[in-house]
Amino acid sequence: MKKIISVLAIGLLMLQACKQNPATPRSSATDAETIKVSGETITHEILNPPLVPAPIGDRGARKVVINLEATEIESELADGVTYKFWTFNNTVPGTFIRVRVGDEVELRLKNASNSVMPHNIDLHAVNGPGGGAEATNVAPGKEAIFTFKALNPGIYVYHCAAAPVPLHIANGMYGMILVEPEGGLPKVDREYYIMQGDFYTKGKTDEKGFQEFDQDKGVDENPTYVVFNGRKNSLMGKNALEAKVGETVRLFVGNGGPNLASSFHVIGEIFDKVYVEGGSKINENVQTTLIPAGGAVMVEFKVDEPGEYILVDHSIFRAFNKGAIGKLVVTGEKNPKIFNKVK
Repeated sequence: MKKIISVLAIGLLMLQACKQNPATPRSSATDAETIKVSGETITHEILNPPLVPAPIGDRGARKVVINLEATEIESELADGVTYKFWTFNNTVPGTFIRVRVGDEVELRLKNASNSVMPHNIDLHAVNGPGGGAEATNVAPGKEAIFTFKALNPGIYVYHCAAAPVPLHIANGMYGMILVEPEGGLPKVDREYYIMQGDFYTKGKTDEKGFQEFDQDKGVDENPTYVVFNGRKNSLMGKNALEAKVGETVRLFVGNGGPNLASSFHVIGEIFDKVYVEGGSKINENVQTTLIPAGGAVMVEFKVDEPGEYILVDHSIFRAFNKGAIGKLVVTGEKNPKIFNKVK
C-alpha cells in the first residue's frame, strides 16, 4: 500500500511540474502528429529583419498561410558598393517565419516575373523530400504551393535549393523559421533576428561600384565580405539594436553561409541561456557559441549595465575587416556594484 501511495505522489508532483512549466520544449515529435488543428486560418505577418512577429504564446494549433516571393534585386552590400541579391521578400535574410508545433503550414512561393532564374525553398523545419524544394521549383512569373505540418520545435534555417545551389545561397536566399513548443517560449522583453552570411565579389572589400559574384572565391571559401543581415554595418548607427537595463534579450541568430561557420559573441555580455544548435537542449553561462553554415541558435541574456555592446563573429578579422559586426545600445541607470571604472 505504501508503494502505491508513493507512486501516486510522484505522479502528482510530475503533473504539477508540467503545469508550472508549460514552455518546456518537447524533445519528441510524436505528440505533435496528434495535435488537432482548429478551423481558424492565420495569414503570417511580414516584417523586415531584425524584427520578428509576436510570440505564439499558448494559442492552439492553427492553419498558417505564409506568402513569400523570390526576387532578384540590386542593393547595397556596403557603403558605395552594390550587388545583385537574390532574396525572399526583398530582404536578406528573408522574412522570419514563426509557427508552433502542430501548425499546418501552407507555404505559397511566387517567383517575381522579372526574375532571370527559377527558385524554390528548402526549410530545415520540414519533414519531407528536399524540405519542400522539390515541391516548390517555380519559374519566373509562376507560383508554387505546398503544405507541411510543424512537428519538431526549434529554430531552423531555410534557403533556396535550386541549381546551382551554392550560387542561390551565396546571393542571399536564406532566412529562419521558428517552431515554438506547445505553450510557447519563456517570456522575454526584446527579440531580434540576425543572420550571418559570406559574400564573394570580383572586387576587393569596400571597392566601390557594382560588384559581380566571384565563383572562384566561392569555391575557395575566401569571402570578400562576412556580414550580418545582408549588409556591412546593417546593425550599426541608427540601425543598432536597443534594450534597457534590466531587460531580457533573446537573439535568433542564424548562419546562411554558404561556407563559413560563425563564432557568435556579444562583447561585454554572457549568454544566460543558449539553445544548443537551435534545439531543445539548453546550455548556460556561455561566452561564444558556434553556429555552422545552415545552422541557427537562440541566445538569451539580461542586460545589467548601460552602454554599447558589440556583436561579432569572433573569427575577429571578419568582424573588423569584412563586416560581421553590429551593436546593441542599452540605456538606463548605472550600477557601480556590477561595473565601475575606478580611475
